[in-house]
Parts: sequence; structure tokens; C-alpha cells
Amino acid sequence: MKNCGIMILVGVLFFTLVFGGSAMAKESVKIGVIVVDIQGDFTKLKNGSLAVEGTDEAYIKAVEENTRKLKAAGFPIYATQDWHPANHASFFTNHPGKKAFDVIKLNNRDQVLWPPHCVQKTPGAAILLDKKLFKAVVKKGMDSQYDSYSGFQDDGGKKTEMDKLLKKNKIKKVVVYGIATDYCVRATALDAAAAGYKVIMIKNLSRGVAPDTSQKALDEMKAKGIVVLDDLDIEKIKTSY
Repeated sequence: MKNCGIMILVGVLFFTLVFGGSAMAKESVKIGVIVVDIQGDFTKLKNGSLAVEGTDEAYIKAVEENTRKLKAAGFPIYATQDWHPANHASFFTNHPGKKAFDVIKLNNRDQVLWPPHCVQKTPGAAILLDKKLFKAVVKKGMDSQYDSYSGFQDDGGKKTEMDKLLKKNKIKKVVVYGIATDYCVRATALDAAAAGYKVIMIKNLSRGVAPDTSQKALDEMKAKGIVVLDDLDIEKIKTSY
């Protein structure tokens, strides 16, 4: 009887280790990926109206290849997409007498006036990656009165569907990269952190408008607890935090 009891105890321990460990693995932090604004108007490849340096064919290919790796590893992929109406208040052409990159006050905020870009249903607004990579595409910047750098909300505080989509899929950690480091990537990463997500930003899969503002954005992200990786490293993504 004593031997029988020991065997039962061993069996219970084995069951707990195998199936309990499996359950714990399933409960591990779920990771999502947010690919920010890989759109024609932001790229040199497409001679975009607001093209960022370093956004040539090689960059777009690198983003697509690495995004495929993340998808193959089982991470759900989300894209953000600037989707402005033609009368958007951030376009200098909608302010007589103003020129591109002038700064005005709009809704009590400093607003950079941009060349018209990513206008709804135009070629420049198209995402340049394979659409099959994405679980969802989150459009932003649709309110004509507010700019929208973040994939989570516009400058007026109106939320996109990003947070709901991530929560619906039980995602706790997000990987962020794209265009531009010092604007939409920065804002998306910071808003993700503020919303309670663990955030990893991939530096070399992003491109910035200017070196100084890009470095400032990287420093700001790090100060908020965001992990900045130079290159894609799936093991580090899984084990960071």
C-alpha cells in the first residue's frame, strides 16, 4: 500500500508538472505587432509628398521580410494607416498664405503644416506591404480638425479602435516600428505604454524625419520604460520585461 501511495503521488506530481506547465505556457504574455504608416506618401520609393529619408526599396523589403518573420512566429500583426480627408487642417494648402512646415496654433496646440499626404483613396495613402500580413488595419487622422500621429488616438483625444482590438486578442505586449521614428512611431509607442502595454520599439525597422528629433524620441521612449532594440530579435522580444 505504501508503494502504491508513492506511485500515486509521483503520478500526481507528473500530471501537475506536464499539464500545469502547459497551462502556464498558454498564460504567458501575448505579443502583438503594430506596423506604423508604411504608406507611399511617406517613402522615397514612391516619391511621396512627405517622404522620409531612408525609405527606399531596400527599407520596404526589410520591413516586409521582418514582418513576415513575426507573423510566422505567431504574433498578430496590426497596421496603422494615415487616412486624411482632402480638407484636413494639417495641410498647408488649406491655409491661404501659409507654406509647408509653417507652425500655427490649431485647437490651442502647435500644429506643423504639412504638404497634403495620405489623402483617402489616393495611391499615396496605400500601405506598401502585403495586406495579408495584417489582422487589422487601423485608420487614423480622419477628423479634418485634428492631426493624428498615434495609432491609439488623435490630437483631440478621440480614440481609434487599436486598444479595443489589442484587448480583444488579450495582447499585453506590443512591438512597434515604421514611419516616422520621431512622429507616428513615437506617439504610438508612448500611447501604448500609457495604456498599460509593455512596449518594444525596433529602431532599424523605423525611419525618422531628422536625426536630432529621432534621438530625442528614442530617449523619451526609453525614459517611459519602452525597450528599444536595434534589430529584430524574436527571443529578446519574448523575454524582454
